[in-house]
Amino acid sequence: MPAAVVSVEKVRESLPTYKRDEFDQALTIIAMSSFSGINLLNVQRMNAAEIAESANAYMHGLTGDEIIERADTMLRERRAREREQAMRTLRRLEKKQANAAQDQQQLAQVSIENANYYISTSPYGALEPVIDLQVANNSDQEVSELLLHGVLTSPGRETPWVEETFYYAISGGIAPGERASWSLAPNRFGPWGNDRIPSDTTLTITLQGVNDAQGKPLWNSPPLTKNETIRLEALRNEYAGVSPYITDE
Repeated sequence: MPAAVVSVEKVRESLPTYKRDEFDQALTIIAMSSFSGINLLNVQRMNAAEIAESANAYMHGLTGDEIIERADTMLRERRAREREQAMRTLRRLEKKQANAAQDQQQLAQVSIENANYYISTSPYGALEPVIDLQVANNSDQEVSELLLHGVLTSPGRETPWVEETFYYAISGGIAPGERASWSLAPNRFGPWGNDRIPSDTTLTITLQGVNDAQGKPLWNSPPLTKNETIRLEALRNEYAGVSPYITDE
């Protein structure tokens, strides 16, 4: 080890002054290449003992110019690997984004055509909340269950009376091209049965998901998260015009 330290310093001293900074950086790149997680693109000079300990095997028998050349090769290879990984990430995020957009288009073919809320009186005189719902299935799949999000509001009141997500299982399902209407009966002891709810309410129902005839979710590819969206935009800006030559997902 002492000999290796002396050797590094001798080779450095043998180089022209204008090459010594480049040599120092090359030594550090070679030394750091043996450690994972080191950023080779932002290196700082190490002392001779650190270099000799971690990089002696990489430099044995090389001249100063050869060490600079080897470090340059390592750096180019590292950049190529980083670009390859970035392109893989770019393709993965673009595919996820496209799948989510396509599924949203498919899901939009199952539409809520009408939704209405009111209080009815049961045959026994009890007040019962009712949700009238009309749905059209313009997709090519049979639908057996709906995931719905309901918001019940009234004029002059900022806070909704009810905001709830719930499932509705369709008896017999709804086939492609069919339109169906149902009267749902929410639990009168729950928020929909609040006797303070006025008669001039507005019910907004949005469809969040559907299940097929076997009860399996349809068109539920998740959208990009906020961090994924930021990452995708950054990669698109950085690699604009670069051909995505990676084919293996």
